[in-house]
Amino acid sequence: MATNKIERRIKIKYRIRKRVNGTAERPRLSVFRSNKQIYAQIINDLTGTTLASASSLKLEKMPKSEQAQKVGEMIAEAAQKVNITSVVFDRNGYLYHGRVKELAEAARKGGLNF
Repeated sequence: MATNKIERRIKIKYRIRKRVNGTAERPRLSVFRSNKQIYAQIINDLTGTTLASASSLKLEKMPKSEQAQKVGEMIAEAAQKVNITSVVFDRNGYLYHGRVKELAEAARKGGLNF
């Protein structure tokens, strides 16, 4: 069952990525969620470079939803440092609820538009 779940997410991921592309004007905000951590990257797909990133690796122990909120705030701050205000959100095959939604809402509150 575990491989089917992973394969299903990968199929959804590719279906999303057909439509979602990051450019220099509107880079892509990609979210990766593991069992213990959550990561976010702002990527320019035209050049294949990561412009900003944030993760929950160095945060103190707290509930996962709070971790996601902190990472959303951190990615918004990192984006502002490199003058990015507008992004395209890539949920990376995950459902838009729970930790992914918390991260997105915190990034919006931090000043990112998507």
